[in-house]
Amino acid sequence: MNQNFAQNEMIDLWKEAIPNSRISDEQERVEVDEIVRISRVQKPTLEIFLPAKRAASGRAIIICPGGGYTYLSYDWEGTDIAKWFNGIGVAAFVLKYRLPDSKSVKTSYEAPLQDAQRAIRIVRSRAEEWHIDPNKIGVIGFSAGGHLACTLGTQFATPNNFKETSLDSLSARPDFMALIYPVITMKSDYTHKGSQRSLLGMSPDKRLIDQYSNEIQVTSYTPPTFIVHAQDDDVVPVENSIRFYKALKENKVPAEMHLYPSGGHGYALAINQDHLNTWPERLREWLQNL
Repeated sequence: MNQNFAQNEMIDLWKEAIPNSRISDEQERVEVDEIVRISRVQKPTLEIFLPAKRAASGRAIIICPGGGYTYLSYDWEGTDIAKWFNGIGVAAFVLKYRLPDSKSVKTSYEAPLQDAQRAIRIVRSRAEEWHIDPNKIGVIGFSAGGHLACTLGTQFATPNNFKETSLDSLSARPDFMALIYPVITMKSDYTHKGSQRSLLGMSPDKRLIDQYSNEIQVTSYTPPTFIVHAQDDDVVPVENSIRFYKALKENKVPAEMHLYPSGGHGYALAINQDHLNTWPERLREWLQNL
């Protein structure tokens, strides 16, 4: 990890052996251009951003940056978002999760969810230390990170296939979920092909496609959800969010969705983007009313 942009405490997700991993000659890569991109993640981590104690609301959120499951937009959809959450009193944790195209991962599609489950369990286990209500821990994801966030929100109870510790007995269910221009489906009509290919491979079978098409994994136990998408998104079609919202409604899960007429894809906080930049304020209002 490049310490030039790691200003906060960073903790490893796995103190014991990282599950579903193997030794390889691959090296983690950090590219700093207009944004910080991290690829070939070798050691998944959480970077901790805590608000001032007098402002703390007791809420916390795990942040899953996007990048098509091939890299992480670590500042643009990660640390910048964490600072915004701190500004409204929410403790934030940026998840540097393993990417499925890494040579160090055994089973590609299992690794991101394993890391997300572990992340929320760590935060829940240390809630008192970080002045967090253990029943107010959510997840937010952008683009492919939105797919990971909603996989956690719909499949949080996926059993572990590795040697468990006491930490793994804690619930991995988020208490709320925010999905920003998310990839939802792996079905060929509306999926983001790059994310599908990275997560499931070139020719995935129907079982895997269904398993990771989260619009068909929604149940009444899926947490309350906030969704944002632009209708002119030509990378991840807006139908991803519409399908997920419909599934939430059918299962009587409280949900709020904001569809903007324009904005494209990958706008993060949408600073200087006119009406689109109001979406964080809508999220703040929604959180206050949970």
